[in-house]
Amino acid sequence: MEAFYTIQGEGYHQGRAAYFIRLAGCDVGCVWCDVKESWDASKHPKKSITTIVEEAAKHPARIAVVTGGEPLMHDCSVLTKALHQSSFKTHIETSGAYPLSGDWDWICLSPKKFKSPLPEVIPFANELKVVIYNKSDFDWAEKYEKLVSPACKLYMQPEWTKSSIVTPLMVEYVKDHPQWEFSLQMHKYIHVP
Repeated sequence: MEAFYTIQGEGYHQGRAAYFIRLAGCDVGCVWCDVKESWDASKHPKKSITTIVEEAAKHPARIAVVTGGEPLMHDCSVLTKALHQSSFKTHIETSGAYPLSGDWDWICLSPKKFKSPLPEVIPFANELKVVIYNKSDFDWAEKYEKLVSPACKLYMQPEWTKSSIVTPLMVEYVKDHPQWEFSLQMHKYIHVP
């Protein structure tokens, strides 16, 4: 769908320069999705992997974040191989609703209630990011905390339009559950994509 060079705004690698590759196509259907235009893959022209990697290589950072839509709707194996051959670390942001493909250096799993992650994807998560939209999302977070590996980083993030309501709840939750960290969408505050 699009690609751009920016600052990673969320999670463990927050604040680092990264090249984002947004793949079109998603059937997860998050009500709060801020890139709904990514859902219909047929609305976006296809690009060759060579072109994608050549564009990425024009920038100095060597982190490539593959996101979506839902990137695992595509076989990411050839893309990650080409990125590695150009000295990129490969990161993915996924709901985990599709089989894992590709060779990833960092996997951010963000499970969604609308289409749950596949059980075989969950153990590979380096980072668990749960969007908090309402109080029931704390139970959702706890469910997946029990399923990820003990080394997985745990992040909660307020849904942007509900942040004034859920942030106070999240602060108290993290104080009571210090294994979790509070994550903001920093890119929205510094006005970068």
